[in-house]
Amino acid sequence: MLIRGIKSKPVYTPLAPDLGGRTHLMVGFGVGAEPLARLIADCALAGVKKSSRQLLYVTDKSASPEMREAMQNADVEQVRLFSDSASLLTQFEAILQAATMGTRLYVSGPEAFMGLVMRIADRFNLNRDEIRAEECGSPARRVHCIHCRAATEDVTTNIVQCVGCQRWLVVRDHYSRRLAAYMGVMIDAEVPGELPPIEEVFV
Repeated sequence: MLIRGIKSKPVYTPLAPDLGGRTHLMVGFGVGAEPLARLIADCALAGVKKSSRQLLYVTDKSASPEMREAMQNADVEQVRLFSDSASLLTQFEAILQAATMGTRLYVSGPEAFMGLVMRIADRFNLNRDEIRAEECGSPARRVHCIHCRAATEDVTTNIVQCVGCQRWLVVRDHYSRRLAAYMGVMIDAEVPGELPPIEEVFV
């Protein structure tokens, strides 16, 4: 039912400093603290000025208390902590509105969170070579219903009921950067109510 190996599925790599950048904007969620802490240390070793580094971070409980404390005391010019991703995304957008040439973006955390961050970055024309992303934490998916266009969050199963139209959707591997979501297609169109086994696959 799932289609594997689709080229639209994002590929992520460990965060590393881009020494060609003038401003280094670091954005993370929960367990994304660990890659960010490593990145900040690498920036210091590489001679990236502290004044060029700023951090936005959601203090989700998925990160250890030690990692949350590390983010609060991060060796950057400015730390902004948030209790939820919506507040962070609002601030992130405001920062990009004033961003200048040479901005580099580093994102870490669950894929669903990173997709929302990178969707905003796309709107402000950050190129792919100006963005670094490292996935960690829950592999739960954000699923876009192709029928009603609603987004169902935190999906861990191969089949999910749409929060909008209530259709049963099969979760595809096809990923849309524009929507920051995987595609969900009605699975019981031919025989309503006839569903294959629902399994936990994104855990």
